[in-house]
Amino acid sequence: MKKILFVVLIAALSFGGYLAFTTVDSKTATVTAAKAKTYNATVYVAGHGGHFAQADVTIDPNNADDPIKMNKLDKIDIGDTKTHKTHDARIDSNNNTVMFWSTYQLDPKGKQHVGKSDLKTGKVLLDIAMDPDKRSTGGEKKMPIYCASGQSKDNYMPVFMGTEGYVDVFDKKDLKHKHRVFISDLGYKAGTYQFVHGVNSNKMDKFLISIAMKGEDGKMNGKVDLVMVDLKELDKGKFKQIGKTVTHAGEPGKTINFRKYFSSDDKVVFQSVGDRFWLLDANTLAKLDEKMSTSGENHDAMPTPDNKFALLTVRNGKTDACDAEGKPIMKDGKNVNITDGQIQLYDVDAKKIVGKPVSTCFACHKAMGLGDKTAILCGLDAVYKK
Repeated sequence: MKKILFVVLIAALSFGGYLAFTTVDSKTATVTAAKAKTYNATVYVAGHGGHFAQADVTIDPNNADDPIKMNKLDKIDIGDTKTHKTHDARIDSNNNTVMFWSTYQLDPKGKQHVGKSDLKTGKVLLDIAMDPDKRSTGGEKKMPIYCASGQSKDNYMPVFMGTEGYVDVFDKKDLKHKHRVFISDLGYKAGTYQFVHGVNSNKMDKFLISIAMKGEDGKMNGKVDLVMVDLKELDKGKFKQIGKTVTHAGEPGKTINFRKYFSSDDKVVFQSVGDRFWLLDANTLAKLDEKMSTSGENHDAMPTPDNKFALLTVRNGKTDACDAEGKPIMKDGKNVNITDGQIQLYDVDAKKIVGKPVSTCFACHKAMGLGDKTAILCGLDAVYKK
């Protein structure tokens, strides 16, 4: 009898504890899970206009339709459209008021740039212009140049996106160029791949490189190679591969590796892949989840500090253009579409993309009477408020 009473008591306590973290809807008599945490952050999104969108956002995963609220939208200038097209936002791990950046295209004088800005004032602290490497001209259009980047404690490491691909190592203090490490050192020959990206782990011990591969026809075949290297060796200007190269595949010409982030505990990787998103095991690089992009081309994926959600940057090419008065621009009776830069939410536990995206580009352009101008975003970084 005592044993039965003990079991009943334990069951009652367990159920009571469960109800403490859930609520019951009296009308439907169903149990609803506790509300998810709400986040507040300032998000910096790289664009081709020579500036970063500076978006003050509230992220409420409980709002299934509109989980991201845009509280304020501003920008940080690093140059202009002709000189400072950028894909790269990288906030200093030592000081979250400093952001490093690099340019995607050569300026009119044929220079490529790396720099850093003060996020408190928006002022450029350093802007270093360099001659392009003779091995990596970027092609006839002089692009692409830098896109992704990583860092160590002392160095900033932008990744040359084109062919031949490489990782540069710059001193964070004065942006003095220390090393240039070509991925040919990992066995990749020019002409066998299209794009190269990379990022560091948070423990500063690993650097993950992703490479969009080409088929025999010279076109991207939808396969992406993932190569983990030792960050301490890269700091010294050398590639030391850790573990096996892992290849994942998607659709030719559409599944293209772009930027990525490690989770704060370095257990998983959030990888943008153009027409889809991959959640990867950071140790084995095995695929844990794959979600097709619902609103456009996915170019970056950054987790929240607790790794429960991730912000995805999206290029949405179906945005309706408008004139300075906000009226839709029509052609042959149809809306004229332009590309907008947006951010969208991914739920890690539920493994799904949540709700609609929110604009970080067109919303600002429209307010300035530039609603007929395409806005090309790429990478992002963020400062979360406690």
